[in-house]
Amino acid sequence: MNILVSNDDGIAANGIRVLTEVLSKKHNVYVVAPDRERSAAGHSLTIHTPLRVEELDSGKNGAQRVWVTTGTPGDCVKIGVSVLLQGDEKPDYVISGINHGPNLGTDIFYSGTVSCAMEGAMLGIPSIAVSLASLKADHEDFNFAARFVTSLVDKISEFQFPKKSILNVNIPGLEPEDIAGVAITEMGAKLFTDDYEKRVDPRGKVYYWLAGKLIDEPVDAPTDIAAVRNNKISITPITYELSKTENISELYRILCSSGSCSWY
Repeated sequence: MNILVSNDDGIAANGIRVLTEVLSKKHNVYVVAPDRERSAAGHSLTIHTPLRVEELDSGKNGAQRVWVTTGTPGDCVKIGVSVLLQGDEKPDYVISGINHGPNLGTDIFYSGTVSCAMEGAMLGIPSIAVSLASLKADHEDFNFAARFVTSLVDKISEFQFPKKSILNVNIPGLEPEDIAGVAITEMGAKLFTDDYEKRVDPRGKVYYWLAGKLIDEPVDAPTDIAAVRNNKISITPITYELSKTENISELYRILCSSGSCSWY
């Protein structure tokens, strides 16, 4: 199976290195990743500056081929699928990660990791975003998460990914024996409050630092946030289809009741 791996932590991050090493033992892995950290880049693309791409020596990580770009996570997947991978290199899956830190609740709208996988889904490829919900980021800290992803790919081989959808996976940063299982979850609400600390720099100028606090959520909630707090691996199917189709008829009734929408 061909797997395109990317991330938002950059080509040198331990998460993508370990994921590539482990997946490559069973699959053909191709890597296209940013040249630096692009966390919280969201689903942005490079359009005002040149997008530079360099192929690297795949080294000892087992990948078939490796590229680094000056672009965003979305750029990496888009150019990887559209230009870099040719013929029998085309990916069967796109896997984004392993991110250092969780991507839970509505924070996913800022996430480069999730947007990276969403770009794969937009291109019609089954895609998975994977995050390690931990402050630790040493090479060995990602080993279990990488093994879990490999097992997940095998397990869902018969799963028909809905169009416009991905799986968002969050793995607690615990020893394997301390993980309480897998939970299939809904996307939670906010993980952090929107608190800004007002500070003054040494030259007397005011600046602000985003310093949100964790928001409590019921431990029995069917959400990704609650699952990870209960030491479970959260798997959430999410979609970029944002249309609220159930509201179309009501809007039409209000705005176009005369049979014409030319009321302006």
